[in-house]
Amino acid sequence: MWRQHFPGIRPQIMNGPMHPRPLVALLDGRDCTVEMPILKDLATVAFCDAQSTQEIHEKVLNEAVGAMMYHTITLTREDLEKFKALRIIIRIGSGYDNIDIKAAGEMGIAVCNIPSAAVEETADSTLCHILNLYRRNTWLYQALREGTRVQSVEQIREVASGAARIRGETLGLIGFGRSGQAVAVRAKVFGFNVIFYDPYLQDGLERSLGVQRVYTLQDLLYQSDCVSLHCNLNEHNHHLINDFTIKQMRQGAFLVNSARGGLVDEKALAQALKEGRVRGAALDVHESEPFSFTQGPLKDAPNLICTPHTAWYSEQASLEMREAAATEIRRAVTGRIPDSLRNCVNKEFFVTTAPWTVEQQQMQQQMHPELNGAAYSRVNQTMVQAIATGGMQDKLYT
Repeated sequence: MWRQHFPGIRPQIMNGPMHPRPLVALLDGRDCTVEMPILKDLATVAFCDAQSTQEIHEKVLNEAVGAMMYHTITLTREDLEKFKALRIIIRIGSGYDNIDIKAAGEMGIAVCNIPSAAVEETADSTLCHILNLYRRNTWLYQALREGTRVQSVEQIREVASGAARIRGETLGLIGFGRSGQAVAVRAKVFGFNVIFYDPYLQDGLERSLGVQRVYTLQDLLYQSDCVSLHCNLNEHNHHLINDFTIKQMRQGAFLVNSARGGLVDEKALAQALKEGRVRGAALDVHESEPFSFTQGPLKDAPNLICTPHTAWYSEQASLEMREAAATEIRRAVTGRIPDSLRNCVNKEFFVTTAPWTVEQQQMQQQMHPELNGAAYSRVNQTMVQAIATGGMQDKLYT
């Protein structure tokens, strides 16, 4: 068959009375009660509850056309190659650095995310961390739990040492997408002067929100009393916060990260906390997850607050994200990939056949190619285009 000469190209999802029900799998979870009602008329939904592809059942690897996943499993090129029928991956959340989106696109697998459902929760959690660093509520609570007596003014000064006024402080946001903007709106209410650095954003938004834009990372670090990260992780910004950039920060500045763990060099941060160059840090995400205080470079770092990658979570946000993920799967099954998808993040790498609908493909499957002129012509045009662009090296056989 001609598709043997295009191993990276996968067909549209088969659906309808002439074909088995497509299989869709939740890779790293077990609760599908939200997804099943949305997909029950189109697909069979299964769960894997896996932390790696080695734990995924062979039937899913061989037959699943759709996959939904959180942040607790990683799909490398090698992992993706194990899936024989996969056409669509939905990352239930905004970040997708745990998926090799380039490899997926080259295999004809669309990757989508859910970028907006947890914006409020992430922003609220970020503000909680920032306020905690300034007002030191976590440390005050710990002191009381440990039996510290706090009665006199001298005792208050001692136990609340480091608590600071917020009004007039400068909050620097690295990345000014949805969550960064939501944090800015909230922070201004508390009296922060808000600045941001985002080289990918067009000019003008800062005027509508009443914040200041800076055009270099160095300027932001130098001007900020508190630095908060709100950017995706990619090959260009791994360890964006490292020993060199920490030295560019103001002496005694705070650091908050509710974006991606790989943005911060935890070894450099631990050393900066011990030396007092960074006055305090609050991290919801970590280089190695699940995070534990018993191991890693941060295990004995002072003035540190850590939460277990939960800044995004609320019952409402979780429900909305899962509904949106299942709805995106519906678009993939009933429409064309990637054209019908709302949040496809790897279109630039995507390899696909001509954009058939599912119904057109079903008709083509029931007819010999030599009798199906439109489909046969389309196949040959695809071959010609591949040859013309150097995308096909093998000899064609008919």
